Amino acid sequence: MNLFIGFLIAIAVGLTGIGGGSFTVPALILLVGLTAGEAVGTAFVFAGVLRLIAAPFYLLGRNFHARYLWLLLLGAIPGLLLGTLVLRLIGQEGRNPVVIILLGVLLAASSSVTFAPRVQNPGFARKNSRWLPWLALPIGVESGFSSAGAGALGTVLLLNYSEMTPPQVIGTDLIFGLVLAVIGGAFHWKFGAINSAVLLQLLAGGVPGVVFGCALAWHVPARKLKLVIAMVAMFAGVQLVWNGTRTLLANRTTAVRIAARHQ
Repeated sequence: MNLFIGFLIAIAVGLTGIGGGSFTVPALILLVGLTAGEAVGTAFVFAGVLRLIAAPFYLLGRNFHARYLWLLLLGAIPGLLLGTLVLRLIGQEGRNPVVIILLGVLLAASSSVTFAPRVQNPGFARKNSRWLPWLALPIGVESGFSSAGAGALGTVLLLNYSEMTPPQVIGTDLIFGLVLAVIGGAFHWKFGAINSAVLLQLLAGGVPGVVFGCALAWHVPARKLKLVIAMVAMFAGVQLVWNGTRTLLANRTTAVRIAARHQ
């Protein structure tokens, strides 16, 4: 099961740069049975290794934008440290279902912009680059807080509001996510919130999966690749909404039962 999960998620990461946290964390909680804290930490390291393998495919082709990457990291790294600190302070309830639902709605809605050319603005990032660190700050906070879906927001932003091609967007996001995953994964490893056995099983399926995804991306036309990225991001957003809603309802049911016992 873990090998299959790792393989499928890795294909999405190699092909679109999306999915390291959006799909891994819910899968580890719902299918594998890890606690929220373990799932976030394990997903961080898993996503970091996948991006480490995928990044050279895009670096060799110079499919990344160094200046945009630096500006995104300038805002995201402080946010990541803040989000990780908050997660440790409040314990394993860090994956607040309301936050996950809101993130999912935002991700699904922003991804839909790809299918509405009139509201896209390819010149935004070039003309307003000073805003990129501020836009990346909440992305970093959410990455440290839940490791679910936040990186995809950066991909969608660059896809529709910069002049970069889809391969450049994927390459920039992969390196961006790699830096965040290395920093975040180190913190989670230090705190011991990683299940090493599950991580190794995920990587056994993930390593060949991410190579296959990267190889597949070279054969997909740019326009179709852009649509694939948007569809994967929308699916990730809907999945987060579903997962958050399910958790929220389960928490309320548990609270009602506890209250009934004390009456």
